[in-house]
Amino acid sequence: MVGNHVAEIVARYGPGGSEAGAGVTIPHALTDFVAGRQGYDYNEHGRAGNTHTAFVTDEIVDRFCLVGPAERHVERLRELAALGVDQFAVYLQHDAKDETLRAYGETVGPAVRDLVRARE
Repeated sequence: MVGNHVAEIVARYGPGGSEAGAGVTIPHALTDFVAGRQGYDYNEHGRAGNTHTAFVTDEIVDRFCLVGPAERHVERLRELAALGVDQFAVYLQHDAKDETLRAYGETVGPAVRDLVRARE
């Protein structure tokens, strides 16, 4: 869940609750989470049964991740778009890469295509 890209966002835009510029606020939950990532083994990231699952709490997953069936991803992406989110990333750092990629290509992508566009 927390990769170097997330840590870089926090480092660039400041500690929890600070204005990140352009009206963006980095939540305390994310900055606190990043601060506690020392010892996180990226080689096990996303693998079922990895040794650091306790590090990624249900609260963090619910707040910063999309999990579940494709229809739930569509629902959540629509909710996020209504809040002003206009881009997202799909990470395939888990054991079900093919299934996730297929679901995004066949179900999620077409369902949110009107909400999220590539920048020109």
